[in-house]
Amino acid sequence: MSEHPTIGTVGELRASGHVEKDLRTELRDNLLAKLGAHEDPWPGLHGLQDTVIPQVERAILAGHDIVLLGERGQGKTRLLRTLVGLLDEWTPVIEGSELGEHPYRPITHASQRRAAELGDALPVAWRHRDERYAEKLATPDTSVGDLIGDVDPVKVAEGRSLGDPETIHFGLVPRSHRGIVAVNELPDLAERIQVAMLNVMEERDVQIRGYVLRLPLDVFVVASANPEDYTNRGRIITPLKDRFGAEIRTHYPLELADEVAVVRQEAHLVAEVPDVIVEILARFTRELRDSPAVDQRSGVSARFAIAGAETMAAAALHRATRRGEPRALARVVDLVTAVDVLGGKVEFETGQEGREDEILTHLLRTATAGAIRARLAGLDLSPLVDAIEAGASVTTGEQVSAQEVLDGLPDLPGSTLYDDLAARLGATDDAGRAGAAELALEGLFLARRISKDTDGRETIYG
Repeated sequence: MSEHPTIGTVGELRASGHVEKDLRTELRDNLLAKLGAHEDPWPGLHGLQDTVIPQVERAILAGHDIVLLGERGQGKTRLLRTLVGLLDEWTPVIEGSELGEHPYRPITHASQRRAAELGDALPVAWRHRDERYAEKLATPDTSVGDLIGDVDPVKVAEGRSLGDPETIHFGLVPRSHRGIVAVNELPDLAERIQVAMLNVMEERDVQIRGYVLRLPLDVFVVASANPEDYTNRGRIITPLKDRFGAEIRTHYPLELADEVAVVRQEAHLVAEVPDVIVEILARFTRELRDSPAVDQRSGVSARFAIAGAETMAAAALHRATRRGEPRALARVVDLVTAVDVLGGKVEFETGQEGREDEILTHLLRTATAGAIRARLAGLDLSPLVDAIEAGASVTTGEQVSAQEVLDGLPDLPGSTLYDDLAARLGATDDAGRAGAAELALEGLFLARRISKDTDGRETIYG
């Protein structure tokens, strides 16, 4: 954050040559400037660049309010918050103004009176763009007073008459004047409350308990909602939908690389999780989204894979601490710990009761096999298969250390397979080499070339 300008009065502001812009012009100019300079206006958004982002940019250039429709975990809220980056870093406001009015254009009675009294000496403050974004999670108990405003009994008690417009306490939308107001989960807002937003979005005036204040509000209204075809909690009333200039459908990442990038960006990991493990989790999430056994109207959030990576990192840290390992690194064996806690994030179709664990296990194996094929394609694993067929076995498990895994691997005279595995997966120490060996063993099991027995504590490949 840079330092705000030092201009302190409206006279100094005029002398500086400052030009007032309405909010939509400000957003449009800053977006065009970023696009012209080949800067990314949407940092941290993956998989939407060729679909959703162009629609959002066109809506901003057109000056339209926006509603984003999409299932959970598609980045709707993140996209809305990124809009803040299109605002000027600092903007002047009338100091002490309740609505953050521009010094050139006071809109409330109190600010207009001060401007008339003080003239060029009207004090100016500076507001950072982060303060010009307001977000409201729509809940059934949200009131008109929360969004629009209400009569303030304290101001009435001070002696003002009920007819005095200065007795009004403004709600979130008027307080977002010259800024962005975002309403998350808009259908959850009671229909009578949605009606209260109609005038704000079209005529830009405020109606409160019989008051009609012609406040020329300059707000950019954005909202998110789950598609109405599956949510039973509510709907966006038709007149309000009509007032949003742009209705944009979001989606989950279309490419595996984008899914992996989202996990890497959002997950807060307490230990290392190798790329191949993150890829398995991303593939697992995508398998769930394609499964007819899963309720696709609800969707499978990107948070599923993110929580999975965080759980596996926690399992690796737990094992490393208990077994005294120098490096905490997640391995294939930790996938089971993730599945154990992630089942509740998935909604299954009616009729699948009792089969949830079976479905999750099958899809995880499919995802694991796909990742292993992609990573180990062309690598000859037959020396390891031959050793196991000759009677060798390998024991691993959630609390089995990397060194114990390596010590239990069969000798492969004349073969460089273990070195080749480490090189293919970028393993540079014992923890990485143990993880690479486990991955190969799991791949052989999924290809039905060896067997696997597990009792919940240990897993034996043989």
